[in-house]
Amino acid sequence: IQDDYRINYLRDHLIEAREAIEDGVDLIGYSSWGPIDLVSASTAEMKKRYGYIYVDRGNDGKGTFERKKKKSFYWYKDVIATNGESL
Repeated sequence: IQDDYRINYLRDHLIEAREAIEDGVDLIGYSSWGPIDLVSASTAEMKKRYGYIYVDRGNDGKGTFERKKKKSFYWYKDVIATNGESL
């Protein structure tokens, strides 16, 4: 599942985190939004697809609920494994 917009969003934030560290900020960690697609708290919809893992569920609550790893899952896994060197 292609989600390059998610990769770009995360990359931009992680680059800023790295720059903050270089500027002397004592940054002890970074947490992105939930790793799995979740229901929007404000609208009860699934259309925003925040996570690295796709959930087969529609806004109507129907679907197989099968989970599939998105492209961003593998990208972020590599970022973690390389301690950010692969950004």
